[in-house]
Amino acid sequence: MSNQTEWWAPVESGGSESTDLFGGDPASPEGRRARSRGRQRAARERKQRRRRSIVIVVVALAMVVGAGYVVYSLLGGMFDDKGSSTQAVDDYKGPGFGSASVTIAAGDTGADMGAALQDAGVVATSKAFATAFADNPDAAKIQPGTYRLLQEMKASDAVQALLNPASRESFRVTIAEGLTADQILDKISEKTLIPVADLKKAAKDSDAIGLPKQADGKLEGWLFPATYDVEPDSSAADVLKLMTAQTVKVLEKNKVAKDDWETVLNKASLIEREAKRDEDRPKMARAIENRLDQGMRLQIDAAVAYGLGINGTKLTRADTEDTSNPYNIYVKTGLPPTPIASPGEASIKAVLKPADGDWIYWQTVNPETGETVFSDNLDDHNAAGDQYDAWVKEHGQG
Repeated sequence: MSNQTEWWAPVESGGSESTDLFGGDPASPEGRRARSRGRQRAARERKQRRRRSIVIVVVALAMVVGAGYVVYSLLGGMFDDKGSSTQAVDDYKGPGFGSASVTIAAGDTGADMGAALQDAGVVATSKAFATAFADNPDAAKIQPGTYRLLQEMKASDAVQALLNPASRESFRVTIAEGLTADQILDKISEKTLIPVADLKKAAKDSDAIGLPKQADGKLEGWLFPATYDVEPDSSAADVLKLMTAQTVKVLEKNKVAKDDWETVLNKASLIEREAKRDEDRPKMARAIENRLDQGMRLQIDAAVAYGLGINGTKLTRADTEDTSNPYNIYVKTGLPPTPIASPGEASIKAVLKPADGDWIYWQTVNPETGETVFSDNLDDHNAAGDQYDAWVKEHGQG
């Protein structure tokens, strides 16, 4: 070999008497066999050393990987890339941060509240809240409502926050024009969680809700359509009083005489349910006045439908001939017994300042746009009816 790599060193040859490490004459057959055996044994030992080295490396790598896994399992999930805790926990340490809005419904149990709070990120688990709820003797006093809380609160702190009236948000209730009293009570209950039964009971106490004597104890038409911010601790009577007061305010602002309050609201409610466009309201008000002046029945579908508790598009000829319905102004002369909805200010103003004209009929000819034709004679009114029928035939709806 040119490069000696065996572990044993070669013996320098100095003469005829020198021998190799294993003895004997290197040139003799025995010497050659000895050297061959030596090389074979050296090769075997080199292979064994390589195997041992590989085994050692593999074992070392396995130990490193295993140790890394253990460390990651214990510590790796504790922090995300922002350094905040993401490890699953049963309860947050608090005090919390940011804000979250949570609604507690009437009849919710501690578990129900916990689920809502967990979904909103307020508490870590519904179980932690349920435990804190059970541990707090005042927890049963938590009231329905919408609460502004912190995120990631300690469960026991969340219970305390729900018991604090300062945590409750005001309720925003929007009442659209043309809704009936029953529809408005449902909307109030939906937003404030005050039971409808409580609202109906309160509605019977005219003094408590500020219902003027002109209403004769009837709530219909007196809950003004607007947006209200209702305080969390408001009672049913408080909410209704807020709305009746707004109606009085609008009537007074428009300088309506007190004795005319109910009549104006009654006429305005008919316009509110019939008119689709503001520009038509004064014309409709004039048509109503013209009919009343001439002793004609008003024959307004919306009033008949209100008395039956159905949609005006579902009226039949039999419905308009039903004399048992006090709101059937097809067969009864004059205004209906009460308003049929809560009118907005535009309809009230139309009643106070009707347009000039001889109209006694109106007919919507395009339900999509609200286009309405006003007529002073039956022939023109029937022609407008034909326009409506053609529209329904073309569009398949009314």
